[in-house]
Amino acid sequence: MENILDCVIVGSGPAGYTAAIYAARANLKPELFTGLEPGGQLTTTTEVENFPGYPDGVTGPEMMMQLQKQAERFETKVHYEMISKVDFAKERGGVHKISTGSRDILAKTVIISTGAAAKYLGLDDEKKYAGGGVSACATCDGFFYRGKDVIVVGAGDTAAEEATYLSKICNKVTMLVRKDHFRASKVMVDRVMSTPNIEVKFNHELIAIEGENSMVERAVAINNQTQEQSKIDVHGIFIAIGHKPNTDVFKGQINLDEHGYIITEGKSTETNLPGVFAAGDVQDSHYRQAITAAGSGCMAAMDAEKYIGELSGENHTWVVQD
Repeated sequence: MENILDCVIVGSGPAGYTAAIYAARANLKPELFTGLEPGGQLTTTTEVENFPGYPDGVTGPEMMMQLQKQAERFETKVHYEMISKVDFAKERGGVHKISTGSRDILAKTVIISTGAAAKYLGLDDEKKYAGGGVSACATCDGFFYRGKDVIVVGAGDTAAEEATYLSKICNKVTMLVRKDHFRASKVMVDRVMSTPNIEVKFNHELIAIEGENSMVERAVAINNQTQEQSKIDVHGIFIAIGHKPNTDVFKGQINLDEHGYIITEGKSTETNLPGVFAAGDVQDSHYRQAITAAGSGCMAAMDAEKYIGELSGENHTWVVQD
């Protein structure tokens, strides 16, 4: 029993650290495994201005450091390790086993908060200008381009939503669509096409980004029908070709939707496996905000506390399954 932890949190970021804060205050003595990117996607964001409690804004890395310190204040143990294998118990009250490759960890509850990574085109320039004009989240970073010209790359609902949002605060939005048609729903396409300051360039692809001091100044696009290249003066480039949830390690053991996001039950963070909970972007393909991730992290910790409390009230004996 001494080797069985009450709560293990897989993944950091707002969801993971908030879950740790609540779990620790509930005396679950959580241990958190950060994965390869401690702090998650926000560590690549230069400025966060829409998280409550920061009237002057805060950088993503600074916010994550503060959340980690708050979790550690309540004696959360943070491990800079990646979980490479899981063996979840199927029965209520079973003990879950997760592995880093070098050691196994046993836990009564597991909170998954591994997030989702934005998909990029694979251009070297995307990395060069990250934080200097290249973004994958209009609601996160659009404010910095108020009154300026921007580009949105993509053809689906995400791209259409990003372009529509940006059109309200930016001078002009140019959409680069690789094919001769959208993949977005008709209502979103109609919204884009009826917005005066959105220009759609079909059969166009982004091939390069230019600028001084790692700040975006121009986008280089190519017409894939004529092979003609053009340069577009812009300050921001938003890549909106989707996200990939970090759930590969859980495939085959936990219910995922068609896009790989973890399916949770109703308004809870419960998965199809008892004692396994999911919080943040790994189960949220819609909102994808730091504040909503933090909120679901709180929910997951409370769900884990309730789960353990119910079994304790039943005088349950935790047994490691072979």
